[in-house]
Amino acid sequence: MDRLQLDKNAKLTGRVYFKDEVMWLGLSGSGASFTFDGTKLILKLKGDNIAVGDNPIDYARIAVYVDGKRVVDEMIDCAEKEVMVIGRTESAKSVVEIIKLSESPMSAIGIEAFTEGSAEALPEKPLKIEFIGDSITCGYGVDDEDENHQFTTATEDVTKAYAYKTAKALDAEYSMFSASGYGIVSGYTEGDEPISEQTIPQFYCSYGFSRGNFTGTAPQDIPWDFSKYVPQIIVINLGTNDDSYCRDHKDRQAVFSKLYADFLAVVREKNPQAYILCTVGIMGERIFPAVEEGIKIYLESHADSKISSMMFHEQDGANDGFAANWHPTEKTHNKAAAVLTEKLREIIKSI
Repeated sequence: MDRLQLDKNAKLTGRVYFKDEVMWLGLSGSGASFTFDGTKLILKLKGDNIAVGDNPIDYARIAVYVDGKRVVDEMIDCAEKEVMVIGRTESAKSVVEIIKLSESPMSAIGIEAFTEGSAEALPEKPLKIEFIGDSITCGYGVDDEDENHQFTTATEDVTKAYAYKTAKALDAEYSMFSASGYGIVSGYTEGDEPISEQTIPQFYCSYGFSRGNFTGTAPQDIPWDFSKYVPQIIVINLGTNDDSYCRDHKDRQAVFSKLYADFLAVVREKNPQAYILCTVGIMGERIFPAVEEGIKIYLESHADSKISSMMFHEQDGANDGFAANWHPTEKTHNKAAAVLTEKLREIIKSI
């Protein structure tokens, strides 16, 4: 069988890294897609150092679709495994999509493709969106509708979360930079000290970030080239984890707002033409005024007409249930995606 050069014969989704002809996926929703013409397609899936460890909570999860049907749903729990994606006796054309379902901090996955046939990258869609977020964007626990259960990558599925659903509704390309428990000033905490190591801004200019590494390479040590993906719209959904630290403390909220403004400046620097929509609220609305204050502080030193805010409706657990650890169910994500899709349609008309 011949090696399929994914960097040349596939459309890449999200921040994707190639090392020694292996495609490495870290961030939620990252992947590749192509039209395949042939009889066999085999993927060799490679685990990072997390995959050969003894903590299944963090193993990477990946899906492969053929003509819109999920044919592979694998946890990467070893150094290497092979999966047959297509196996048929006669040559035919199919659309293949590879999507990393789980998030970056826990683990990454490497992919090599081998074929009896040929592949051609799918065409780029004109609308490009970037989503910057936390566990809600990642689809944390969406496959486990029991609020008393805790996190595991096995129940995380980005394709059932609001961001992916919004991109699909708008027929848009997407890129995601998101991680569970991460924020602007603090990661999720039940204490009175900020968890400053769990913040998105420190990693945003990197390929990704992970507790693990692949063949000695840590995603956070790889700079991201922003010219590779130029979005027209950026949706920032951060603040939910910061709220666990800020709570009703005005001084903490003020620090959050200042750091939020600083992050907006970085996002604008790297994406000078994009419209930025700042959102929060699915798992709590208390932090929203501090988000708006962050935008106000940013605008005091930046003449920027392409930025606004929107508060999501808080999840309705009584009617829509809760997923693991009180996270949104797919029903809640569907509602959030509908609201965001409509908002982005309005923005698209203005840009």
